[in-house]
Amino acid sequence: MASPPRKLPPTLRLLAFGSVPVVMIGIGTVGYHLIEGWSWFDAFYMTATTLTSIGDQKHPLSTQGRAFTIALALGGIFTVAIAATEVLRTIITGELREYWGTRRMEKRIEELRQHVIICGFGRVGRYVCADLLGAGIPLVVIERGDGPLAAAREAGAHPVSGDATADATLRRAGIERARALIAVAGTDSDNVLITMSARLLHPTLPIVARAEEETTTPKLLRAGATRIVSPYAVGGGRMAQAVLHPNVLDSADLAARKDLPDLQFEEQLVRPGNALDGRTVGASGLRSRLGLIVVAIKHVGGETAFNPGDDAALVAGDTLLVLGRRAELDRAELALSR
Repeated sequence: MASPPRKLPPTLRLLAFGSVPVVMIGIGTVGYHLIEGWSWFDAFYMTATTLTSIGDQKHPLSTQGRAFTIALALGGIFTVAIAATEVLRTIITGELREYWGTRRMEKRIEELRQHVIICGFGRVGRYVCADLLGAGIPLVVIERGDGPLAAAREAGAHPVSGDATADATLRRAGIERARALIAVAGTDSDNVLITMSARLLHPTLPIVARAEEETTTPKLLRAGATRIVSPYAVGGGRMAQAVLHPNVLDSADLAARKDLPDLQFEEQLVRPGNALDGRTVGASGLRSRLGLIVVAIKHVGGETAFNPGDDAALVAGDTLLVLGRRAELDRAELALSR
């Protein structure tokens, strides 16, 4: 099946139809100048009065001039009317305003760095969006429907209309500059395709994907997902913990929230050359000077050391999981960034 012709952008369409009266005036002016031998101004005046149906004739017309006037008048009536209708339709329907709004959004997305791309804005995507925006992380939401896109914009995210499995859409979302991608589309098959496309475009991008069926997990891993979350498994596990260890669950929930002043969990990446690189936990001052609880170290090789001793070595690429109050965590982040 042949694809429908692409519609011109509103600005180009306005330019095209807006130039119709200019072209008709040019044709009429040149025509009268050549046929009747009038001056350029008289030819222009005759053309303007003919096209506007004023009919003020300053000079007598020859037979060829009258025939040219008939053709100019009939052609001008239809072409100028169609052009005027199209220009007014584009302005009145708000299509031009919508186009420029989209262009402004694309410009803002092009300026984003270290943002998170959310593919899908359904029930799960809305919760993900709310939590990340609450943490101050810039977001780009990819969706097809106008309703979800409007909701994403209202929530504070940058909406991108399109198919998240398409490379062009992911590039418009700035995947090359993103810090992570979250695939929470409506079906597992879509999430597998999104993950595969994103991994091919960005080989090192962290990708978190949702899986409803257990059989989808190995497919997502092969497609390139770095972490897979099953809402049913997570929800079921939390409900069981709410019965078995309710106080532990409440404490973990409180520690994961950034809006509370009490103890909070946070990750700290050991970057090359920063204050942690090449030191031990004891020498870093995380415990003694900054007052943090070092819960675990995830080494660059993949193994995790829980409750590490003061002699545990830290190297670039390791990730620290620390526990502390918000003020202490902020002081630690400032000290370790120097």
